[in-house]
This record gives sequence, structure tokens and C-alpha cells, in this order.
Amino acid sequence: MQYRVYGKTGKRVSVIGFGGMRFENEKDGIEAVSRAAELGVNYFDTAHTYFNGKSENIIGKGLEGFKDKVYISNKSMISKDPTADDVRRRIETSLRNLGVGRIAFYHMWAILSWGMFERVIKAGGPYEGALKAKEEGLIEHIAFSVHAGGDEIIKMVNTGLFEGVTLGYNIINYPYRIKGLQAAHEAGMGIATMNSLHGGLIPLAEKELAFIKEGKNDTVALAALRFNLSHEEITLALSGMKNIKEVEENVRAADQIRNPSFVVRESMKEKVLKWNRTLCTMCDYCQPCQMGIPISTYVSILDRYKIGQMEDARIQYIYSHFRGVLGKNMAADCNQCGACEEKCTQHLDIINRLKDVNQIFESGSLFYIKVYQKLFYINKILKKRRVLKRIYSTILCMLSPILRRFLPEYDKIFTA
Repeated sequence: MQYRVYGKTGKRVSVIGFGGMRFENEKDGIEAVSRAAELGVNYFDTAHTYFNGKSENIIGKGLEGFKDKVYISNKSMISKDPTADDVRRRIETSLRNLGVGRIAFYHMWAILSWGMFERVIKAGGPYEGALKAKEEGLIEHIAFSVHAGGDEIIKMVNTGLFEGVTLGYNIINYPYRIKGLQAAHEAGMGIATMNSLHGGLIPLAEKELAFIKEGKNDTVALAALRFNLSHEEITLALSGMKNIKEVEENVRAADQIRNPSFVVRESMKEKVLKWNRTLCTMCDYCQPCQMGIPISTYVSILDRYKIGQMEDARIQYIYSHFRGVLGKNMAADCNQCGACEEKCTQHLDIINRLKDVNQIFESGSLFYIKVYQKLFYINKILKKRRVLKRIYSTILCMLSPILRRFLPEYDKIFTA
């Protein structure tokens, strides 16, 4: 494992940080955390809301026997903890959940704009609570996580109040944040990057982003990670890991990383700029939607369509409806209130994208979607009634030639 010094703190952290947001279950999560620590990962990022409020407990259990060898990163959000006292209570709860006496890096979380930043640092606000906790030894260093543009990040950095920053940065969105990244580095701050794979969309574009790879055995995921860590400004890249397999893949990737030359990196930037479309990271900060629309799922399906995976996007759309993932709310139900766009960390034009979803996927497909939903509903009801399930399956088998003719992607959806 490679290590870099986090800003002026003197702490050497692994170039790959464990992101504790994407667990699937407690058992696999605990095993993944333990395995990561065994392999030399020593930066673990969590939050009280991650994985339905269970992430801190999973991180704490997984780090049994390693807590004196690792650094935990945690955070609080002004929308949930608006005062200094709220932050103090949040820190005390997190310490109990994690089973530790101190948190190494504590973030003022998900700052979207300069206006929000000002509310965070005002007297009696979240920053004051973190500062008092630091004075009492409950946390060691105060950082902030940000989703604003480069110019606003520069203003935040120049306040001199923070020792580190976590920001969304990758080969796709780097033009939007490069100035902020450079300013933080010049100020001597530790820098962690999140969304290094753009919410998992970069690996999906293996063909479209093939030009960033180096050699036959390279992958776009490894190349994207290498792109981030090739910056001297970046201390570590966070990666969400949910099982041992993903941990070992990430660590192996980190061990293989060799910085591309300045010429290669600049060439990659130029090519990506020509290809780039701003994509959704599925962070879900746009939720909840007052109309009940699963915004990030719809927009991410649209992203797949736009990067050239049109058939896969169409199948994912119908399959998601078939399995009930998208519920009954369609993109066409958007009332254009704009609340989601105000909260979007990528500053996407969500309203127009939902219109695109409606035009590309929903128009002419409502009948098929309703049929698929009915079939899934019947299948779900009969799941525990074996005799009726066999009869239903037999009828479906007899009708399959007709269903294949009239229902698009019938085989792919029923076998997915």
C-alpha cells in the first residue's frame, strides 16, 4: 500500500480510503472493513446516515483490533445538525457507535455553496461545535466536504479555518473543480477525493472511455483512479467498498498505480473534454422528491443511454419497473418545482433530463411497463404458494411465444 501525508497534520494515510456508504449487509460489511485494514488501508470514511444509519456500527465492529492503527473520518450536515450543540451531540453519538474515544478527521458535510458555508462557520453554528470538540480531544482535525465549483472552493479554503477537504473529483468532472483542488493544495490542506468513478458510471463506459487506458490489461476504472492519484495535490481517493472482493480489487489497483506522465495526463484531459457529458453520481442529495420520483435512478439510466449503452439502458428501465424498483411514479410526473436542482451536488439540469427520460423511455412504453408490473406482482404473490406458482409458470411458458412477440426484451427481463 502506498501512503501520503495528509496536509500539515503529519498523518500518513493510504492512497485508497474506505468509503462506508455502499454496504449491502452487515456481515459482508464488517468482513470488508477488517480485510481492508489487514491490507493496509488506514483511512475509513463514514457518516451517521450511511447505510440506513448502520455504517458507523459496521465500521466500528470491522475495525476491532485495528483502531489504534487507523484514522476514522466522520461528518455532520448543517441540515440535520444546525447548531454547535447539535454537532456536539452528533459527535458523542458517533463515538459510541464506532467504539472509539476520538475521531481523526471530522467534516462539515455536503457544503453546496458559499452561502451554506457561511451558515456553517457563523457563531453558534456547526463549526463552533466541532472546534470545541477538538479542544476537548474528541476530534483531531476539522475538514469540510464540498460540492461547489472551483471559485467558491477557493473562497472557503482562503478562510484558513480547515485542515482538509473532501471533494468530488474525477476524470469527467475535473474542469469544474480543478481550481479549488489547486487552491487547497497551495494552502497545505489534506485532500481526499470522492466519486472517483463518478458514482460507478465510469466502469460502465469501458468502450467509450477506452482512450484513457494504458495497455491491454488496463481498465477504465484503474485508469480513472490513476488519473486522480497522478495529481500531486490529491492525498487519497475514497472508494465505496461493500465486500472483500471489492476491497482486494481496490487494494490491488492501488498497488499497481504508477503515475502517468504530465503529457499523458494532459492528453487524457483533452480527450475527455471532447467526450464529456456531465453525469449523475447517484448521491441522492436531490431526494426526497415531492412527487415521489426516483430521480437519480431515472437520470442514471439516461446517462447510460447517452454514453452509448442504449439497449442496456432500455432494458434497465423496463426491468426496474418490472421489479418495482421505480415504483409508480414516472418522470412525466415532474411538476418542475426545481427543489432537486437546488440540492444537486453536480448542478445538473434535472428537470430537462426528466423530460428526456419521458421522451426516450416512457412515451409509447406505458402499456408494456404496466403489463410487466402486473406480471411481477402476480409472481410476488404466488412466491410462497408453490402449487399456484407452478401453474402460473406453466401458463407463462405456454404464452411465452406470444409474450416474446409483443413485449420488448421479454427474455432478458425475465431472466435478469
